[in-house]
Amino acid sequence: MDRHPPRSTSDEIDLYVRTYYSLLRSTGEVQVRAFEEAHAFSQSSLHPGARDPKVDVAAFAYSAARLPVCMPSVTHIALGQSNEQFEQIGLPVREWQPVTTRGRRRPLRWDGGNRLAVFITSSSDIDDLVPIVTAYQIEWNKMHRSLAHCQAGEALAAGRDVDADAVRTALDFDERDYETLKSALGSEYLRALGQIAGRISARSVLLVNGTFLEYQRAANRWWSGIEPTYMGPARSRRPVFFVSSNTHSLANLLGGYALSHRDKLIEYARQTNPEGLAEPLNQAISRGDEATVSNISYYLLRQYLHDQSDAADRIFSTQRFDAESGITTVVSPGKIDVSAQLIELDKLRPERLDPRVRVPGVDRLASSDAVIINIDYPLGMSAYHHLSSLAQGVGEIRGVYIMGKAATLNGKVGDVMLSSAAYDEHSKNTFLFRNCFRASDVQRFVQLGTVLDNQKALTVRGSFLQNRDYMRVYHQVGYTVLEMEAGPYLAALYELMRPTRHPKDEVVHLSNEMPCDFGLLHYASDTPYSRRQSLLSKSLSYFGVDSTYGCSIAIVRQILGREILRLEG
Repeated sequence: MDRHPPRSTSDEIDLYVRTYYSLLRSTGEVQVRAFEEAHAFSQSSLHPGARDPKVDVAAFAYSAARLPVCMPSVTHIALGQSNEQFEQIGLPVREWQPVTTRGRRRPLRWDGGNRLAVFITSSSDIDDLVPIVTAYQIEWNKMHRSLAHCQAGEALAAGRDVDADAVRTALDFDERDYETLKSALGSEYLRALGQIAGRISARSVLLVNGTFLEYQRAANRWWSGIEPTYMGPARSRRPVFFVSSNTHSLANLLGGYALSHRDKLIEYARQTNPEGLAEPLNQAISRGDEATVSNISYYLLRQYLHDQSDAADRIFSTQRFDAESGITTVVSPGKIDVSAQLIELDKLRPERLDPRVRVPGVDRLASSDAVIINIDYPLGMSAYHHLSSLAQGVGEIRGVYIMGKAATLNGKVGDVMLSSAAYDEHSKNTFLFRNCFRASDVQRFVQLGTVLDNQKALTVRGSFLQNRDYMRVYHQVGYTVLEMEAGPYLAALYELMRPTRHPKDEVVHLSNEMPCDFGLLHYASDTPYSRRQSLLSKSLSYFGVDSTYGCSIAIVRQILGREILRLEG
């Protein structure tokens, strides 16, 4: 019998979400401290020490990685969807400095003082950002209380030199905790520590506008930035294979720049030994392991291009090389930070393809009219808006393939999970579907992890919005993949084949009605049952690249194989 999973979203999480949405309806600024009690009592698995007087440095570091390095100076945060909205309330954000974060892609503007403007594209940005800022403030204030009335803290606040051991003692940190804190605060960590010591955090948040209509407008503006490239000189709406992944793997597999410049990349690795990869690269070369050599080369390419005095020329040369294979990148279309790549199948050059994606009959693609549109995977509900907007602007959609990070409740970091069911916390729908990928399609291209198919995905509202009780109940009924995009993408797909909007609180069968080929792949970046051993917290290592490219190879082979079969048919 088809049924929903048991109602397991915890009362504490529900209360937290209701709290910040009700408060953000205000037309004025809301103090972050108004969220703190509900946040602490939600017992988030990412912030287990919220109610403990001792600093939860892991939660602070996780939050800091998803906020800009200017955050210690920021006291006022405004959330909006366009320059015009910010300007209407007197914030000239066009004149402000763009800033970035290590762990999130969203446009940010900083006035150089205490104000930060955050551009949001869906409700998921709110669900993500509010807990991040709240966790950051809670842990900031714990550190402030530890530092405010000791000599080390007074010295930090005054900008004087201070002994690291004295700071560690005041914070009750061991060396590992202190190094984590330094990394979280960035190169100006002493200045940031001085700000923590010098003042209590009393940050505020203002939601300028957060309507569904404005989210749709933002997505339409995003598509309008892509459409001219997609239409091309012929102004035709070509068939599309849609991929949500990243902006490097498909280009590397299909463009061939790293493959053609492998000797230079190997030389660069041996000279600079980035992340200690020179030795495993040499070992792979010695044993003739072409797959590992290619993956390491792909991983090093970006660093190689940027770590040169003529970086701009090298990047331009790479883009020109890719263009010869029909690959065009549109960066931040419509000023939305979800870049897109368009790959024209008829322009692919078989000799430049990674050997692992050189499927039989690849020469036939020269007569294809199809385009791959690969987007840098968006966050949560923005996936729904982006796919819906794209679907309105293209011709036939021949395939939809989703690849992203997820937490796993039954595997380990680096494993790959293939789901055939998804429960969506946004719509409360259980989606049942046929995943075109099986474990065997991916496992042969993954060396370091295990591929698990027939899994069940849980689309959560935000990374902080789960606790152990929440996860335990879902785990008991077989939901082992915690992620943020599957539900919104499936809701958009439902609307591609039905005359109504997606339902709510239903079991939705898509297995026999999917309007196109569909694949869903996640690689594990977190294991929340084992103290958050996260790739994101440590930066994406080569270990994560192995599973990323395993998934990407499977997607490319599926697209090329289906298109060749259609052309032969």
